[in-house]
Amino acid sequence: MPEDSIEHIDFDELNKKAISQPLVKHIYTADPSAHFFNGKIYIYPSHDLDAGEAFDDLGSHFAMEDYHVISMDGLNSEAVDHGVALHVKDVAWAEKQMWAPDAAHKDGKYYLYFPAKAYDGIFRIGVAVGDSPEGPFVPRPEAIKGSFSIDPAVFEDEDGAYYMYFGGLWGGQLQRWRTGAFNAEQPESPTAFIPNDDEPALLPFVAKMTDDMLEFEEAPKELQILDEDGKLLLSGDNDRRFFEAAWMHKYQGKYYFSYSTGDTHYICYAIGDNPYGPFTYTGRILNPVVGWTSHHSICEVESKWYLFYHDSSLSKGVTHLRSVKMAEIVYRPDGIIETLNPYGD
Repeated sequence: MPEDSIEHIDFDELNKKAISQPLVKHIYTADPSAHFFNGKIYIYPSHDLDAGEAFDDLGSHFAMEDYHVISMDGLNSEAVDHGVALHVKDVAWAEKQMWAPDAAHKDGKYYLYFPAKAYDGIFRIGVAVGDSPEGPFVPRPEAIKGSFSIDPAVFEDEDGAYYMYFGGLWGGQLQRWRTGAFNAEQPESPTAFIPNDDEPALLPFVAKMTDDMLEFEEAPKELQILDEDGKLLLSGDNDRRFFEAAWMHKYQGKYYFSYSTGDTHYICYAIGDNPYGPFTYTGRILNPVVGWTSHHSICEVESKWYLFYHDSSLSKGVTHLRSVKMAEIVYRPDGIIETLNPYGD
């Protein structure tokens, strides 16, 4: 939803029409990664706060510094905040900006994956380990070797293999890795090194995880997103190309890769036959919400599927003060996901 229209919004009326309400209201939460562990819903969001940073396209105002874990006993249960599960001051390599995380479970251990900006100003991805889904989590002393950019999402396939999907443009720095090494030129420009509109769009990355869940088993690979003609989406196709917020889930044998288009504010998805792709663009899951960002996860609970997302309706449109929500998604018989309008039709 365009920011220049925020001042004309009646938020009381908007919230009445909204298809869902914030799950927690005592803190601001965003970028929810939801999982069904041990018969409960666990949500791993970023924790928004107002740090007084100036708004810019590099996301400096998103100055999050810790993670809380939210749980729900059931779909209609109250959401419980378990407090701080990890703080940036406990991560030796990280300086600031604890952005969108994800979590995974294997052999009785829980893994919290998170991006943060290191002291050299470069985003890396770290991992912290805990004995409980709500934490606390103990971070590894160094970031995952070979990691870069933001928005890690770890997917467990049916054969027991785990894969991390990641990447984000502009402040997420993905465009600065086009040559395989970080390009520090023009640091104040979020669009430096973005391909021309008629060139293929930048792609997210995927890497299989090692058995201990702590490192990449392989060098990250680009994940191709194709149009209906089997060609890579173009950089100028802002309504469909990848921007950030990678997520993977599997439905009826097909792999669904979903993501945010960033500056056009859609949550879209593409379908493939294996975790590495290629993936064919298929449609939109969520239309724009109030606030600049759109970030989500998809989780199966009690044989139904739910979209976890955020908007800025509780803060009355403050871009960096967001609130996590959830809504059921519906698949048509052909596997198409019906598009959700966050504030009704």
